[in-house]
Amino acid sequence: MEWIESLLFETDSIAHIVFIYALTIALGVRLGKIKIFGVSLGVTFVLFVGILLGHFQFSVNTNVLNFLREFGLILFIFSIGMQVGPGFFSSFKQGGILLNGLALLIVGLNIAVGLIIYFGFGNISITDMIGVLSGAVTNTPGLGAAQQTLIEVNGSTSDVSATIQNMSMGYAAAYPLGVVGIILSLIIIKALFKINLEKETSEIERDTEQSQLKPYLVTFAVENQFISGKTIQKVHDIIDRNFVISRIKKPSGEIIIPKSSTVIETGDLLYSVISAQDLDTYTAVIGPNLDMNWDDVTPQNVVSRRILITNSSYNGRKLGSLRLRYGYKLNATRVNRAGVELLACANLTLQVGDRITVVGQIDDIERLAIKMGNSMKRLNEPNMVTMFIGILLGIIAGSIPLQFPGMTVPMRLGLAGGPLIMAILISRFGYKVHLVTYTSSSANLLLREIGICLFLASVGLSSGERFVETVFNNTGLLWVLYGFAITLIPLLIVGIIARGKYKLNYYSIMGLIAGGTTDPPALAYSNKVANSDAPAVAYSTVYPLTMFVRVITAQILILALA
Repeated sequence: MEWIESLLFETDSIAHIVFIYALTIALGVRLGKIKIFGVSLGVTFVLFVGILLGHFQFSVNTNVLNFLREFGLILFIFSIGMQVGPGFFSSFKQGGILLNGLALLIVGLNIAVGLIIYFGFGNISITDMIGVLSGAVTNTPGLGAAQQTLIEVNGSTSDVSATIQNMSMGYAAAYPLGVVGIILSLIIIKALFKINLEKETSEIERDTEQSQLKPYLVTFAVENQFISGKTIQKVHDIIDRNFVISRIKKPSGEIIIPKSSTVIETGDLLYSVISAQDLDTYTAVIGPNLDMNWDDVTPQNVVSRRILITNSSYNGRKLGSLRLRYGYKLNATRVNRAGVELLACANLTLQVGDRITVVGQIDDIERLAIKMGNSMKRLNEPNMVTMFIGILLGIIAGSIPLQFPGMTVPMRLGLAGGPLIMAILISRFGYKVHLVTYTSSSANLLLREIGICLFLASVGLSSGERFVETVFNNTGLLWVLYGFAITLIPLLIVGIIARGKYKLNYYSIMGLIAGGTTDPPALAYSNKVANSDAPAVAYSTVYPLTMFVRVITAQILILALA
């Protein structure tokens, strides 16, 4: 039976290390799916399983554990950056400014409450408080960034290792009531303002219809003599809006696929793609819109098809530079990017993974499809070069010392902040240097889940030995209470401001609070209550900036106070 003993307790054995990690992650993920009052902890339960196994003396080689913890954190952070990067900068536009401002207020108040407890009571160290703070706002990357910064500043000594374990235990103590507190704040805000969910749903639907920016297909009858005899390019200059004319039916019944030099005449029917909000403008300039089934009048050799861009040579090119009308006798009408429909404007920058809707003859469409790749198999292949170039640059960026006034040691973005910033920049601007940044949602999710599971399992296994004696006493009870205060007080304040002062829709507030605490269980609860994507929209609007700020502020707190 020596092989069993070796498998279970020989800490330097590769088989033992893989066995312990596999057991920890498998049990954690499975138990994390169990719902209590409709809420589950998800992969975070891996942390608690790791603590349990660590408590019963299941451990692994310390050097391997540290490597897997940091590498898992890098994978997780980088995957998050690649996911949120494309929308990071656009999230500051329009209503996103208000939502992001309120999310930053949540972050600031979380830190303020934590610091008030730290300076006011004096019975908790700053490192323990940062662990409790990270658990209270359910932000694992912030915990990892703080721990990694502590190692960079003080080195990997036994005292630092003990401090890191205490931070992890503070995180674990505060996390469960953190999830509960986030959802409780949503319930309290709903009761406080006597919110009617049906009314909130109606308002969201009305606002969505009014602000709809998706491409809208409509047929116009040309009646305005002012534009009769003018080319499509000239009409573009007159209206000064983005639109595409897919097909034209002449009074004679002829169907043509127009180009910019095509002349419009009175009596023409224009099958157009516009923004829904511009409908009145086009009606005033061109003529009335009609209900018409173009499939009944379009010749069989003229079809509409979607082409998938998988040829990396098209990555970063402007749609207008393809000259589809002259080279292929095709018109591009719409571009679908990650499920979002965009108008096929000449200045639209294409990316691998885009789906272009084109109209023309099938032979011409097939010629273009061959050029653009149109291969789902190719799209499913992960772009490993981009990923590891990003991680490489992220590690370099994270290692650069940044000296700020008042700090005795220089700040570094570290193994968390560096890859996060680089992933955001690469996913948004990588096409400019011909990096293919497309990653399928499933591949990104897999990398992210593997990374966070490795990190949480490592944190749990390293903390388990002292968890019971540290947490299950008066100190641990204080951590739980402190964490609950850090969670609930800022969320109630911001929720009241969002509803009372800015009259935000309750579903948007739900997404704001879930995103402001980077808490997927709260988002799942919000989606269930709302039965719409309104909370998810607000969540995705504030999540990138919130995640970035929480990672950076965790490091600043360590550098300034630890």
